[in-house]
Amino acid sequence: MSNTFIPLGVTLLEREPSAGTISSDQLGSLQMSVVRAGPQVVTRTPRLIAKDGEEWITFALQHRGTAALEQDGRQVLIRPGEFAMSDSGRPFRKALAEGFSFTAFHLPRGELQVPEQDLRMLTATIFSSNGGSSSLATTYLTRLAQGVGAFDVSLRRRLGIIATDLLTLLLQERSGKLNPQAPESAHAMLALIKDYIVRNLSDPGLSPEAVAAAHHVSVRYLHKLFEHEETTVCRWILHQRLERSRRDLSQATAMSSTVAAVARRSGFVSPSHFSRVFRATYGLSPREWQTAEEVRQDGRAQKSGQLVPSSTISGRRGGAAEAA
Repeated sequence: MSNTFIPLGVTLLEREPSAGTISSDQLGSLQMSVVRAGPQVVTRTPRLIAKDGEEWITFALQHRGTAALEQDGRQVLIRPGEFAMSDSGRPFRKALAEGFSFTAFHLPRGELQVPEQDLRMLTATIFSSNGGSSSLATTYLTRLAQGVGAFDVSLRRRLGIIATDLLTLLLQERSGKLNPQAPESAHAMLALIKDYIVRNLSDPGLSPEAVAAAHHVSVRYLHKLFEHEETTVCRWILHQRLERSRRDLSQATAMSSTVAAVARRSGFVSPSHFSRVFRATYGLSPREWQTAEEVRQDGRAQKSGQLVPSSTISGRRGGAAEAA
């Protein structure tokens, strides 16, 4: 533990020591380590702090078991799916009373654009997936922990920068000091905005003005963020709505859904407008796409040895043709 992170005191709580593993990856200046072990207590004492001059911040995302973290006069219980922050510059204690696994994101204190007094307010506090940037950070960190091995060094460095920006934004938001228009917040803010759009596609009132208001930024700044994506806010929203509707039409459970119902779920107010932009994008009308997908699924079922009664196929196709 000390070799991977910082000088720490570790007390094992099990009668017979069990196997423990630590696997680490470097994402630029951000170190990501997956830790699996048995019950133990980890401490950072003033004597250990005096051994190294560097200050590190660690965000620990819990996967299995629970962890009780104490620092700066606070104690918090971290459950699976939640994460909390500790600062190596001051004493802390972390108790894990059962077998556990977590992913630690460990980075130099100076990488976070957050004042010292704000960091002190946020150690040993819970960050969870309950909406907003906290939810996005949890999702992003979880995906990093699951799939970083598939990326090359240059991409890992970029992913680490995004993670650091996102964590900075999260801490600034939690402390009430968020300046979304600061350059270092741009990547994280764009990721947060995209997540918000995807979660609210069914809202027909989703517009640049509504998105900007929800994130306390100007519409002008919102458009500027999407310029780097070589698209506009409206085009990105439209693309996401079309992709969602295409997936809905392609799913077997959607075969009984009307085109109008799929359009409404994706945020389209007018079925006729939905049909026009769908055809312009995919070359088929929504009904034609649905029917073609139905035929493809029937073909795959027959190849896999599943009997599909011809009367059922013709009946469904006839129904689709009549509806069209």
